[in-house]
Amino acid sequence: MCHMCLLEMIILCPLLTGMTVAEVNHVFCSSGENVHLPCNNTLSNCTSTTWIYTRHSETVELIGLGIKKNDIERRERLSLGSDCSLNIKTITQEDYGLYTCQQYVNEQKQGTDAPVYLHFLHVSSSSSQTEIRPGSSVTLYCQLYYYGVDCDYLVHSEGIQLVWVNQAGVNLTTDSRYQISFSSTHCVSTLTTTLLNEDLNREWRCLVIQRNQPKTSTTFTVKYSAPTETKTSNPVISSKTTTTVNKPVTSTQSASATSSALILATTSNSEKKTGPTAPARPKKLVIVIVGVVAALAVLLPVVIFWVICKKRRDNRRGTNEFLVTDMKKI
Repeated sequence: MCHMCLLEMIILCPLLTGMTVAEVNHVFCSSGENVHLPCNNTLSNCTSTTWIYTRHSETVELIGLGIKKNDIERRERLSLGSDCSLNIKTITQEDYGLYTCQQYVNEQKQGTDAPVYLHFLHVSSSSSQTEIRPGSSVTLYCQLYYYGVDCDYLVHSEGIQLVWVNQAGVNLTTDSRYQISFSSTHCVSTLTTTLLNEDLNREWRCLVIQRNQPKTSTTFTVKYSAPTETKTSNPVISSKTTTTVNKPVTSTQSASATSSALILATTSNSEKKTGPTAPARPKKLVIVIVGVVAALAVLLPVVIFWVICKKRRDNRRGTNEFLVTDMKKI
């Protein structure tokens, strides 16, 4: 009986005092959206309307007597509608909180406050982009950020649900591939699954449902990082061939010809072994080759001169023997 009397007093008091109770509104949004916050206590025009914002015990006046304040960060994203509603463009996570519409005439507050709770929906992943690949397990978090009320109130009194659907709008709880759970402690719905090759560019959408009506949503799109390819360059083998023409070699050309032959042989061998991974030829080998060429250049003229002298001696000996034979015949 006492509870009934108390309830009647709560209902009758505003009526007896001429006051009206403004409706409490809950608005749901996600990143990048434009929102419209209604003012349910307006007077004849908006020159008496004031909007204030509250979160974490900090209160900021956004609109004062129908005029935007200049000393606020998001001034460019705010506007006052013709019905005195507050419009916010390009919503971010920093915008959620309690917005209150008030009326002032001659600096006197008129009527009751009209509160609007703006809630923000956000989806995140437990894995970094480089970890998202076929065969890996991924967990997605769909969280509703709120202020001024708790999640249990939103669920039981406002009929709020966080629902995961695929691109066709089918509830993912009907598919055993997905493990979905909900926590009212932080108002978060968790989806866990193992990624498949065909999941590339697939979208999973999280919806806010209020009394069976969708209010806002946000999506997660599967993107696989391109595999890092290690390119290995194949050794390049030269296909050049050298044709050697045999010519008479004079004594003055023999040293240079020998040197050229050695250099040509060295070049041919180096061409065959040329490649990106071929090690540099040791300096000692170059010194040995130069020494051999120098030795041949010195010894070869001596050998040629010795051969010429020997032929001359042989010719003289043959001539002397021929004269001796003739003299005997005489």
